[in-house]
Amino acid sequence: MAKQDFLTLSSVPAKDWGSLWDRAATLKAERRRGVRHQALAGKTVALVFEKSSTRTRVSFEVGVYELGGHAVVLSSAGSQLARGEPIEDTARVLAGYCHAIMIRTFGQERVETLARMADVPVINGLSDQHHPCQVASDLLTVREHFGEVAGLRYAWVGDGNNMAASWIEAAGLLGLELALACPEGYQPDASMIAAARAAQTALGRGSITLVTDPRRAVAGAQVISTDVWASMGQEAEALARQTAFAGYCVDEALVAQAAPGARVLHCLPAHRGEEISGGVIDGPASLVWTQAENRLHVQKAILERLIGA
Repeated sequence: MAKQDFLTLSSVPAKDWGSLWDRAATLKAERRRGVRHQALAGKTVALVFEKSSTRTRVSFEVGVYELGGHAVVLSSAGSQLARGEPIEDTARVLAGYCHAIMIRTFGQERVETLARMADVPVINGLSDQHHPCQVASDLLTVREHFGEVAGLRYAWVGDGNNMAASWIEAAGLLGLELALACPEGYQPDASMIAAARAAQTALGRGSITLVTDPRRAVAGAQVISTDVWASMGQEAEALARQTAFAGYCVDEALVAQAAPGARVLHCLPAHRGEEISGGVIDGPASLVWTQAENRLHVQKAILERLIGA
């Protein structure tokens, strides 16, 4: 059987996401009861970090361990990648040692090259273009709270970055209603939006709206998501971005424009007082901490799907 990769959300067919979230929910419940699993017994997963990490590293390392496997953590600084070894060579070597590879990196082309050259499954832990593990976990969080994923209105407020891209992909794949508020010059890739809209047309449901006013995006939304204004690698742009994103803080006044009972997501780390207020992220509308925990459970379900016995 051909190997499976998880490079974007579309790597899992739309029809399979319900069962994957069911499995993640089961793993979450069983973990709390102390049930142990051995789906990865005798298997090793390489975790490659070309970008620093808290949640991705800990959730994957713990997840591999809790499925009975062993994780080998490689940073670029602690490997030959820092000395310019081609990703193709790293892929072939790691595939000879390990049963799967997770990478957190820069351009999506590095993820795709790794997957093409490695004959074991590759998981995208984050790239500059996509963050599928995070949005998959966000949607499990929505499903837990609201009982469903479809039929809700979603709002993205902030940069048209990798998180926005994965939300757009999710909207196309699952037929979601998504509104994005991004400043001029910081909007998502137009071709990605066009592809997602075409997918929605084929499904016969869903919509994607792009605006510049956050109040328009959140009006009637049940789910509001945001992220930092300057992601890793964009620190030199921080001052310019603070100016461009003035008025894009997800604060109490903005949340009040959403549907009653709306909930707020943030992929973390968060800058309180910039993209989100402390009163929102630490308040009753926040699902942020559940969302962060769910990275563990969704990724365990993905690992089982790709390499579990």
